[in-house]
Amino acid sequence: MSSGRVVSGTESREEYLEAVFKLSATPGGVTVTRVARELGVTPASASEMIGRLAKAGSLRRDGRSRIVLTSEGRSQAARFVRRHRLSERFLTDYLELPWDEVHEEACKFEHVLSDAVEAGLAERLGRPRTCPHGRAIPDEAGELDEEASRTLADLAPGEQSMVSHVSDERSDFLRYLGSLGMLPETPVVVEDVAPFDGPLTVLVGPDRHSVGREAARKVFVR
Repeated sequence: MSSGRVVSGTESREEYLEAVFKLSATPGGVTVTRVARELGVTPASASEMIGRLAKAGSLRRDGRSRIVLTSEGRSQAARFVRRHRLSERFLTDYLELPWDEVHEEACKFEHVLSDAVEAGLAERLGRPRTCPHGRAIPDEAGELDEEASRTLADLAPGEQSMVSHVSDERSDFLRYLGSLGMLPETPVVVEDVAPFDGPLTVLVGPDRHSVGREAARKVFVR
């Protein structure tokens, strides 16, 4: 969507369900504004599609007007997310595309996978647990085994941790993290935290970097 490519109505519905599924695992709950930002569309467009999905029984609003997937909607969304993340893993592991390019490519690839191809892809890839960005891949039953984690911004000076996953899959952001060497399974140490929401000074291997809070909140560690 944010790439500007034309999608069918079915693809659009799938991408909305994926977006709600992914945002459901982040603090703050899912709102129309957050869905719109995730997909690069206007809040009005997001509100309209969310209304359609609610009528179809795929999601609902809770008492605080947060968007929540129904049981049926979560099952659908998990299947789309599984295909997307398997596609990303295939594109990195077999086609050797860089991690900052595979999200947009997988958005196209995932919609043409049949059940048989999905199963074969998972088997050929060795049933991977995570995508190249560290996010857990739902299993065949739609269950998501994602480790509890904090963000880099939550760490105090002196704390050492390991990068778990990245929540923002925009290519420019991933290129930035790649330039810092801040990839999944990389050890990081917070040396200093500037006051008043200032940047963090972080050691990534032998290299020292200054990382802004906005970026640090998108890098999850364990």
